[in-house]
Amino acid sequence: MNTARTAPYAALLLRVSLAILFFAHAGLKIFVFTPAGTAKFFESVGVPGWMAYVTITWEFLGAIALLVGFKPRLAALALIPVLLGAIFTVHGAAGFWFTNANGGWEYPAFWIVGLISLALIGDGSYHLKSSFKS
Repeated sequence: MNTARTAPYAALLLRVSLAILFFAHAGLKIFVFTPAGTAKFFESVGVPGWMAYVTITWEFLGAIALLVGFKPRLAALALIPVLLGAIFTVHGAAGFWFTNANGGWEYPAFWIVGLISLALIGDGSYHLKSSFKS
């Protein structure tokens, strides 16, 4: 199998998978916790409540960019701070395992690895606009 031929499809699969995760994460904040409830949670962990709305918007727009392939390598890098914020404000203190109370940092850290991997692999097949000029 020619890796050069299949790598763009691997990047596409990773890009779409990451997009689905971010849609789910934003959807959880919108439909389950509600934006107002998410803002209150942010305040409870010492983050200004208005950052909840920024985070939801960032996750949703990032998911769209990944899904349609609009500068996906840059979108992947731009989404990393959201996950770092989750680690440093909530999940880090809960320990490593995500099954711990309040969820550990295992899952968001692995998610960051996926985003970095996409940024390194490339935009993938069927992207709308390349992240960098070839």
